[in-house]
Amino acid sequence: MTGSSAKRVTAAVLIIGDEILSGRTQDTNLRDIAKYLGVHGVDLAEARTVSDVHEEIVGALDALRGRYDYVITTGGIGPTHDDITADAVAAAFGVELYEHPEIIALLAARPGLELNAARRRMARVPVGGELVRNAVQGPPGFTIGNVFVLAGVPSIMRGMLEDVGPRLKGGAVTIARTVRVEGTGEGVIAAPLERVAKAHPDMSLGSYPFFGPEGYGSNLVLRGRDPAELEATIAELIAALAAEGVENVREIAANP
Repeated sequence: MTGSSAKRVTAAVLIIGDEILSGRTQDTNLRDIAKYLGVHGVDLAEARTVSDVHEEIVGALDALRGRYDYVITTGGIGPTHDDITADAVAAAFGVELYEHPEIIALLAARPGLELNAARRRMARVPVGGELVRNAVQGPPGFTIGNVFVLAGVPSIMRGMLEDVGPRLKGGAVTIARTVRVEGTGEGVIAAPLERVAKAHPDMSLGSYPFFGPEGYGSNLVLRGRDPAELEATIAELIAALAAEGVENVREIAANP
């Protein structure tokens, strides 16, 4: 597994669906998953989007599940012919699919619902997999190995995430702090920011410029797991900016 320290736990998201790549559907799941993982001490380290092609899904899964502690997939577990995520996950793990009796029972219990071949597709789970509960609507997702297979519909995906969280073995939670620089461009602050970043390789320092009626400047976001080091780095950064003659510098947030 990757990571700069033993405390770092990583994950990747695999977004599956032609509708995402074509632009017909805007993905919001990545944002929600990243925030959710962060609360559980898991860093989202990579995200990929692939089409509804069996070989592409299998190839992406094989690459990601060996590189990161967890992989979360979204999309492709519905009733139509192009919902092939379960098939691809089973192929990646070298196992067969079977109709999970609990999912069949859930579908059969829904009033007025015909348990036809299309709906039975949603009951297929790889041998050795476990269900991921769905508190919203429809059948559950599933997990096998270090892969969690979730729905693509955002509201349903978020419901499934609530059953994923307790299964994650996270590391130390990342803390984010923001230093706001007003009235100075990135060309001036780039050098001191780079020096501080190189001095603290275990931390993430990013510059996010803003422009608007109130003026211009940059929000400098510092992220780390050690509160003491984070506090010291903020002081070091403010001092480095002051040494370059940069004024109007203040911390504006301290968020977990």
